[in-house]
Amino acid sequence: MDEKQPDAVPQRVDSTQVDDAVAYLDGHADGAESSYVDLAALRRKIDRRLMPYMFCCYVLQFLDKVMLNYAAVMGLKKDLKLAGNEFSNTASWFFIAYLIAEAPNVYCLQKIPAAKWLGGNVFLWGVAAAASAGAYNYQGLLAARIFLGIFEATVGPSLMLLSSQYYTRSEQAPRFAFWYSGLGVAQIIGGIISFGFQQVKHESLEGWRIMFLVLGLVTSLVGALTFFFIPDTPVKASWLSDSEKVALLQHVSENQTGVWSTSLNLKQIWEALFDTQLWLLTLTTILISVSSGVVTTYSSTLIASFGFTGPISALLNTPSGLVSIFFSLLVGFGIRKSSHRWAWNVLCTIPGIIGGGLMSFLPKSNTAGVLIGIYLVNAIVATLPILYQWTMANCAGHTKRAFASALVAGSFSVGNIIGPQTFQAHDAPEYKPAKIAVLATQAAAAVLSVVLFGYYLLQNRRRDQTRGRVDESMVDETKWAGLTDKQNPSFRYVY
Repeated sequence: MDEKQPDAVPQRVDSTQVDDAVAYLDGHADGAESSYVDLAALRRKIDRRLMPYMFCCYVLQFLDKVMLNYAAVMGLKKDLKLAGNEFSNTASWFFIAYLIAEAPNVYCLQKIPAAKWLGGNVFLWGVAAAASAGAYNYQGLLAARIFLGIFEATVGPSLMLLSSQYYTRSEQAPRFAFWYSGLGVAQIIGGIISFGFQQVKHESLEGWRIMFLVLGLVTSLVGALTFFFIPDTPVKASWLSDSEKVALLQHVSENQTGVWSTSLNLKQIWEALFDTQLWLLTLTTILISVSSGVVTTYSSTLIASFGFTGPISALLNTPSGLVSIFFSLLVGFGIRKSSHRWAWNVLCTIPGIIGGGLMSFLPKSNTAGVLIGIYLVNAIVATLPILYQWTMANCAGHTKRAFASALVAGSFSVGNIIGPQTFQAHDAPEYKPAKIAVLATQAAAAVLSVVLFGYYLLQNRRRDQTRGRVDESMVDETKWAGLTDKQNPSFRYVY
């Protein structure tokens, strides 16, 4: 699994692997006016066109999952007569389906534009979310959650690929942070929505059923808008002029990761399977996501264990969203200004470790202290956009990027499968083993972040010592060649 050293000269470029952007740039080679495009204004224009849809998709992606958390304190368990670990199983099977669906995602994201694949799946997961309202037993709820997991599996990889098409590696960080902060917004409005629907009284429909139905319909509407209004690639953006498209493509070419190609390169998948960095990123994501699974599924349950009513438990969970938003935006803009993704990753684990400690070792009588612990654990969710952006920044090659995005997103689901299973019925009401798992996994994730930093630093030094500093003329030859990070002698990892 050691990284192969790059050749002294670029590998021969296979014309079938050349990025789609090349054809556009070749056809607009004399577009000199692109040099006069204001890149800052262009970024703002792209942000206005893309970020609202991406943000809404991520809000709804988390909201549709966390609604199960809120429905648990709204009477879902009682109404469906869930017993033992059946509630935990519905949460875990969502992520098992999510994980299985990542395999076809690699192929589909190589053959179908990310925006179209995302929009179509958002529409369908809205249908699945609404179908949850029709569940009348454990089996019905389980089936709806499995379909929800299948359709939601593409959200992370699609948003990662879309972001990497329009922004340089340093520009991607705050954009990843922005759409990912939708998770925190979902936590806040989710609590408010749950509180509101608990006030709804209907003779034939419980409040949680109406909540699932309404949110499902809203999700399908956002999916349809995403499908039609996010362009397939930058070159197909009707709201960009030719000069703006050329300027954008020239600007993002410094990533040396390409924009999009429909050619599936199996050699790049094979390379990814033996790439040390990807497995370090994957393991770190799994560790991080154990806590995420706990936050998503059981935070309201933990709060309710103090004796609060369902509506109050939902409202008391909203500060978790504020913590998520604060840390997500902090690291996004921090990376844009200072890089050092590894250090920001470690920074976010510190309040999470403290929170895990408070949850694990404070007596239950200390309600305020344990609540603070539950809130602090949410800082850990800000590490996921770092890992997403890190993956996109350091994996080049069209097929390898699609595979890497699916692998990291799939590892997120692995952690979320493990997280709910740490809550076993016989450990109620304190669930101490689950709380200790949160503490231990976040500490391990901090250690692995430092290991990743050392790995990237070593690889860059080896390339500089073996092949010399980056040759700018060689960079021009490899920008759109479809080479992987290992094949490209001009590629340097960011950390």
